[in-house]
Amino acid sequence: MTDIYILGGSQTDFARNWAREGLEIYDLFSEALSTGIADAGIEPAQIEVGHVGNFVGDLFARQGQLNGFFAEVYPELCGIPTSRHEAACASGTMAMLAAMRDIEAGHYRCAAVVGLELMRNVNGKTGAEYLGAAAWVGREATDCDFPWPFMFDRITREYDTRHGIDGDHLLRIAQNNFANAKRNPLAQSRDWQFPAGCFSVDDDLNPVIEGRVRKMDCGQITDGAACVILADAATARAHARARGLSLAAIPRIKGWGHRSAPLSLEHKLTLSAGQPLLFPHVRDMFNDALRRAGFAAVTDLDGLETHDCFSVTEYMAIDHSGLTAPGESWKAVEDGRIAVDGDFPINPSGGLIGLGHPVGATGVRMALDCARQVSGRAGGCQLPRARNLATFNLGGSATTCASLIIGVDE
Repeated sequence: MTDIYILGGSQTDFARNWAREGLEIYDLFSEALSTGIADAGIEPAQIEVGHVGNFVGDLFARQGQLNGFFAEVYPELCGIPTSRHEAACASGTMAMLAAMRDIEAGHYRCAAVVGLELMRNVNGKTGAEYLGAAAWVGREATDCDFPWPFMFDRITREYDTRHGIDGDHLLRIAQNNFANAKRNPLAQSRDWQFPAGCFSVDDDLNPVIEGRVRKMDCGQITDGAACVILADAATARAHARARGLSLAAIPRIKGWGHRSAPLSLEHKLTLSAGQPLLFPHVRDMFNDALRRAGFAAVTDLDGLETHDCFSVTEYMAIDHSGLTAPGESWKAVEDGRIAVDGDFPINPSGGLIGLGHPVGATGVRMALDCARQVSGRAGGCQLPRARNLATFNLGGSATTCASLIIGVDE
């Protein structure tokens, strides 16, 4: 078990197009950090170390060395150690894990983690090419217009080969996440209108992107940033005392899991050939997180914020987490278990499909949403019972996989 506490944090409005407003990636960083510090109720000078999660700022914004922005926002942070972390769509959680290690080692007491991505400043084709850097460039997804829909169509077809898969269940996942996003005031799609029939195989209302992946199955290209302020037990205790709270009421990272696999999708699928799970390392990751947090099974938790870059990614998370037997994710969908009023809600925030997916921000945003849920601060997305929740953040075709279990102890 860990003693890393989440004092507060922030998320930008994922519906904003920052380039269209004449703003740049620094503005994203500055807003997330300043509002995160304000939400935590700390002084900037209390931050002793900073970590940034970002995937492709060098391509979309032509800007690297994003960790240098800490001292640009607050001069009092000049001189603190900072670093940037990249693991494709799992970059945010990698930054979180690095900050946790700093605190656990006793080097620092309070850390700021910022995840961010500016992505809507280029056209869709260019954006897809930039995001394709998380695949093995030049060796896979070379014969398609959109690399990631192509890759996750391959995962859909592999599910079909091993277990059978009904596209209607994937569409129900997408519909569920878009519905959840309606309750989230920071979701990119909160005001979108959906004509009758768009969650179907109608080629006009829900066009094919690649293979069995249709428009409504896809997570959103999004500008956005998220921040969390992490602290050790002594700092969290003083923070709680100053607010008239018990330490048990402060969200704590209770467990974590982190596993990696080969870069290429076909290599992963070859390694798992003949096995019921497509990605056994994902199950190992969940088991690591549960064990470290002191839970026997994922059903001991109250829900999950998971990576749904495509609807099949969430479908995979359902059986790989152990919520159902391998190949039976459809049962949790059909039975309503993953809906907000089900016994294991998934993505009450709206997820990547409904809320949006600014790549480097996603892992941090998931952790923040879980922290808000377990402390009763999730607003319109609040679940009726939420004491312990998990995240699942992946990079590439499940190359980098990480999970955090966040809860309260009271």
